[in-house]
Amino acid sequence: MKVVGKRILVTGCAGFIGSHMTDSLLAKGCEVVGVDDLSAGKMGFLDEAAMMKGFKFVRSDLLNDDLGPMMDGIDVVFHFAANPDVRQGPKNTRTHFDQNITVTFRLLEAMKEKGTKSICFPSTSTVYGETTVIPTPENYGPLLPISIYGASKLSCEALISSYAHTFGMSGVIYRFANVVGSRSTHNVLHDFIRKLREDPTKLEILGAEPGTNKSYVHVSECVEAMLIGAERTTEQVGVYNIGSRDRLDVKGIADTVVGEMGLENVRYDWTGGVMGGRGWIGDVKDMLLSIDALEAKGWSPKMGSAESIRRAVREILGKA
Repeated sequence: MKVVGKRILVTGCAGFIGSHMTDSLLAKGCEVVGVDDLSAGKMGFLDEAAMMKGFKFVRSDLLNDDLGPMMDGIDVVFHFAANPDVRQGPKNTRTHFDQNITVTFRLLEAMKEKGTKSICFPSTSTVYGETTVIPTPENYGPLLPISIYGASKLSCEALISSYAHTFGMSGVIYRFANVVGSRSTHNVLHDFIRKLREDPTKLEILGAEPGTNKSYVHVSECVEAMLIGAERTTEQVGVYNIGSRDRLDVKGIADTVVGEMGLENVRYDWTGGVMGGRGWIGDVKDMLLSIDALEAKGWSPKMGSAESIRRAVREILGKA
């Protein structure tokens, strides 16, 4: 799949990862049509893009608006628009269905009608569910997600594969570890920093000590991996894990945040969690992805989980 120099549609362009991808594509000489409804994204994340030649912003609701006009002349779609909040699933089961599955279906229909043949889709490690093989490779199965969010992303993967094979399209699916870095707006780092600013003597932590144990990748490396995967894949539908080679537990994250904030003698108050110590319903306890497939294409992470977390904390605190 050729991406560099093409006319690209980026949905969710004002979001965390989408805005970084928009900047990267423009820097590589692509023409970018960025789409966002700004329900979660921020126009400030597009300040750099707005100053670059070849960028057009469209404010649109992908669930309800006509998607045809924005698809005119588009070569490749990078589809970031989604609801990423795993914890929201039990509270509102319809949200992930509408904003993830239905929106992806509508986008694929618009691509089919307009003749756009290529799509790059950020999925998630949560499609694997609780695995028995760690590091987990892309061909692991059966895929049995334990969250509605993970199920919605797996449904989107299936739609993309089916449209690719039915209508002569191509797709690249990326299963992310936890992505951290500048422009993130909500994750465990933000939660910890907010709580410690409110009370620097103690920190409430969801779950049971030492917490879940997962892989983390910095957004700069995630975007680089996505572009290499897109440019070098030869399959009609390529599937790639993106993450680091190691893991970090929640206690390690808390220690990093406390240290970067210059605090001492902080008491950790563990809530005990749910369903065997998870932070929330649907929270996978252990996750480490095999990245052999993408490394075979020429990408390798330069940072491990601990370094990615430390850099992200510094960015959130304005120290980077």
